[in-house]
Amino acid sequence: MKSTVPYKIIFPALVVTLILLFFINLSLGSVLIPIKQVFIALINGEVDKDSWKLIVLNYRLPKAITAIIVGAGLSISGLLMQTLFRNPLAGPFVLGISSGASLGVALLILGSSFLGANLTLYGLSVWGQALAASIGSFMVLLAVMAAATKVRNTMSILIIGLMFGSFTSAIISVLAYFSSANELQQFMFWSFGSLGNISWSQIIVLMVVFLFSFVMVLFILKPLNSLLLGENYAKSMGVNIKITRNVTLISTSLITGVITAFAGPIAFIGLAVPHLTKLVFTTSNHKILMPAVAISGAILMLICDSIAQLPSSEFTLPINAITSLFGAPVVIWLLLRKRKLIY
Repeated sequence: MKSTVPYKIIFPALVVTLILLFFINLSLGSVLIPIKQVFIALINGEVDKDSWKLIVLNYRLPKAITAIIVGAGLSISGLLMQTLFRNPLAGPFVLGISSGASLGVALLILGSSFLGANLTLYGLSVWGQALAASIGSFMVLLAVMAAATKVRNTMSILIIGLMFGSFTSAIISVLAYFSSANELQQFMFWSFGSLGNISWSQIIVLMVVFLFSFVMVLFILKPLNSLLLGENYAKSMGVNIKITRNVTLISTSLITGVITAFAGPIAFIGLAVPHLTKLVFTTSNHKILMPAVAISGAILMLICDSIAQLPSSEFTLPINAITSLFGAPVVIWLLLRKRKLIY
């Protein structure tokens, strides 16, 4: 079934919505800045107050760009996992990559008393936590890829990923049991997720990894369409299942790993956005879904970040709490609705 609204109308509407929400996100916060002044600040013009330009360029602009990359990246990862495993409830974290990143940060923060006091100060830095999370996610990626070479069934990889997640969670629990209150609090704050406090150099790393992974995915769009009808059908169409599976796993792991490293584990975006996008476009063609999911994920992430900022208030809610408030009802609704999902 095709959408009643032409894609030539939906895509421009999504892009306009994204741009509008981008400026709204920059204007909202503890200090409300008129959108016109935001635009002037972005083009390096003279704003009414010097502090507004400082706030927009140094604090809100990096956070808004991070929100776009995170939303697009997690949404694409979720779509890839749902297609590979043909499971509507699969998400970007089913491979245990996020758990591996959490284990890396936990070893840095919670395990500092065992590994050495010098690690505590390094763990306070964003780069230290990002490096630890990257190493943890990379180790889990290597383990999953090694397992993928031993098993032929794609569902077995899903189960192995979930087991890795359970194993790393158990280690984190042990570390938490022997940690101090300050260490637990620091790790808890990281697990809440945050789009702020990310430097331009870190945003460049995020952007480069995201674009590299996205280009990898572009080469397997046609094989992904074939996988929706089963691996046997895909093989009959000449699809190399092993290459397609490996590219999907690597690209998803890279995106999920780097996002978790810098922004923390952000839930439900990768799970909910692909379904919401399919409801609008009513298609399973990845050539259409991939850019649509990326734009939709960026839009939803900007909305969540705008809400988390609590406009006109000095307080900021954890981004993970806001995304869960959006995502959990969607997942429940998907389980309860009678209409067949598009797969």
